[in-house]
Amino acid sequence: MKKKSNPSANPFVKNILSEFANNPYSSFNYKQIAKRMGVKDQAGKIQISVLLNDLLKQKILIESKKGKYQISSKHISNYGKGKSYTTGKVDMLSTGKAYVINNEGGDDIFISSNNTKDALNGDKVKVFIFPKRSGRKLEGQILEVLERAKTKFVGLIQISKGFGFVVPDDPKIPVDFFIPKDKLNGAKNGQKVVIELDLWPEHAKNPFGKIVQVLGDPGNHGVEIQSIVLDYNFDLTFADHIEKAATQIPNKITAKEIAKRRDFRDVFTITIDPFDAKDFDDAISLRKTKNNLWEVGVHIADVSHYVTEGSVIDTEAYERATSIYLVDRVIPMLPEHLSNLVCSLRPDEEKLTFSAVFEMDDDANIHSEWYGRTVINSNHRFTYEEVQTMIEGEEGPYKEDILTFHSLSSKLREERFKKGSINFESVEVKFKLDEKSNPIGVYIKEQKEAHRLIEDFMLLANKKVAEFIGKAKGKQKAKPFVYRVHDEPSPEKLNTFAKFVSKLGYEMNISSRQNIVKSYNNLFKAVAGKGEKNMIETIAIRTMAKAIYSTENNGHYGLSFPFYTHFTSPIRRYPDLMVHRLLAHYLEGGSSVKIADLEEKCKHSSDMERNAIEAERASVKYMQAVYMFDKVGQKFEGQISGVSKWGIYVELIESKVEGMVRMKDMEDDFYFLDEENYQVMGQKFGKKYKLGDKIRIQVKNIDVQKKQIDYLLVQ
Repeated sequence: MKKKSNPSANPFVKNILSEFANNPYSSFNYKQIAKRMGVKDQAGKIQISVLLNDLLKQKILIESKKGKYQISSKHISNYGKGKSYTTGKVDMLSTGKAYVINNEGGDDIFISSNNTKDALNGDKVKVFIFPKRSGRKLEGQILEVLERAKTKFVGLIQISKGFGFVVPDDPKIPVDFFIPKDKLNGAKNGQKVVIELDLWPEHAKNPFGKIVQVLGDPGNHGVEIQSIVLDYNFDLTFADHIEKAATQIPNKITAKEIAKRRDFRDVFTITIDPFDAKDFDDAISLRKTKNNLWEVGVHIADVSHYVTEGSVIDTEAYERATSIYLVDRVIPMLPEHLSNLVCSLRPDEEKLTFSAVFEMDDDANIHSEWYGRTVINSNHRFTYEEVQTMIEGEEGPYKEDILTFHSLSSKLREERFKKGSINFESVEVKFKLDEKSNPIGVYIKEQKEAHRLIEDFMLLANKKVAEFIGKAKGKQKAKPFVYRVHDEPSPEKLNTFAKFVSKLGYEMNISSRQNIVKSYNNLFKAVAGKGEKNMIETIAIRTMAKAIYSTENNGHYGLSFPFYTHFTSPIRRYPDLMVHRLLAHYLEGGSSVKIADLEEKCKHSSDMERNAIEAERASVKYMQAVYMFDKVGQKFEGQISGVSKWGIYVELIESKVEGMVRMKDMEDDFYFLDEENYQVMGQKFGKKYKLGDKIRIQVKNIDVQKKQIDYLLVQ
């Protein structure tokens, strides 16, 4: 009789199993296990993949998702320490309940409101995981806050009997802050203030804080915008010493510096940007070479020449990590002296750039590439609108060159889609503002061929720079670098999305990556011009993983690029500045840099990017509320954009302003949520309101401070 093999006899297998056993409620794929065990070589990763399959066959592991494994419950005690603790990030709900996003992978951990301890939204916490019960979601209890996401909050002060409570603006902060009398800092009842968390006593219901800044009266435009910016950890202005350091950087370029660079000043060069842009950080050049090829240069502002690593300007830029594009203003990452003058690629001015230069034929096949520091002199500053009119047949300056750019970019795009790029498009709502920044109109910003022209060349530069550094060449290993990575979507989200669109009459095949891409692109073509277009495209984007910065190159799923980075916007994104420095360092023969330092900066940049996106969305919601404020009682055509147990979300057809029809205001019946079919249904008469349905509404109420809009159904 053949003796059964003992997996734990092999030390390598034993280590693998202890990783699973010590994280019994988490799922890992072979790459994640390799990373946790410090295995970096490909052969080791392949060996782990084979062993995981063996352990699956022996029923020691179970396959929780495709390609992801979890230890069988009866084997936990054999190979682990029975660990029931983990760490993660808090995602707080307005009800006081929360989820902790597990740092070790696997399912999110549900935390009831009485088990959140003193944690607040975004905090890094230690969690005790309760034993898993069959058919129930993973639950736990927060034991300790390891790191606060932020310590300053914006809200309204309510003063009575000499003390105050601050009600936070952020609905994800479900507690009010107690402010003692001696820490009111002159604030008056009802004002908007910034408070700093002081302490949260052991058995106290509320955290204690102190007022550090009085913003002013709620409803004031400046106060509301400043509230949004400060609540997402950004500053509206730069400190005096940073502005002073910036103004000391000269705008004049020396002959000595020009001599170090490849000279493009006599090559035809243009910028194409929005009509109201002030910082031009990318330009493109074109000329015919002796061997009858097109030389296309992608020239990016050489911010790294002016902003030295570790300087006060660099430190501030890193803290901000990104520029923020609010409805009525831009809050730049760099002081305006740099972003709008010294580094900005303005026409008819000599400018220092970092360039990716490609020789390509008429079909945009690349024959050679070059990277390095350059000097340019832009011939013309175009707006997207001006370029678009020439593409559509009208006359204009440098039209022949514009059409050559257009032809080459179209070929690049065609090839990208052929290789599996997904054609995501999302609608961008813009406001027409009066001289006091009040919204007087709404319009939809469309992406046309002129936008795509620039995008295609920027994508090319980003892809090729990442390949140049990140691709191993013979015996030369890939060097540590900063990538823009976009992971594959979770099968669960894809499956849910496929079911959702099938109920709207569209089919998706999600059996392979090739079929997924084809299905997405066919879907986007099918919904073009239809009422549900914006809704489907928005939900489609939500099915995807979030793109982040990382030193670990996992490729870009949406673009179908094995290598991708951000090289093209160092005026407004800190990772691009990091990429410029790394590229310069490696071009000069520099040795590999420390990954740990880069990874920390990548994580910070990803976090701040998410903050900026949330701040931008909040500014749009605020402006929408202001825009609708004088329209209470008016009726509009809308489309159901979401359903919940509280009511139905409706987006107005013309202005894209979203509000809610609350269930309690739907008085003709008792309505309940039919989650599976994306609809609410009347219990007595069976009337249905389904996602995508067109309905007529009346504006009921606007709460500008809460950025909430309530509608009523018009029968």
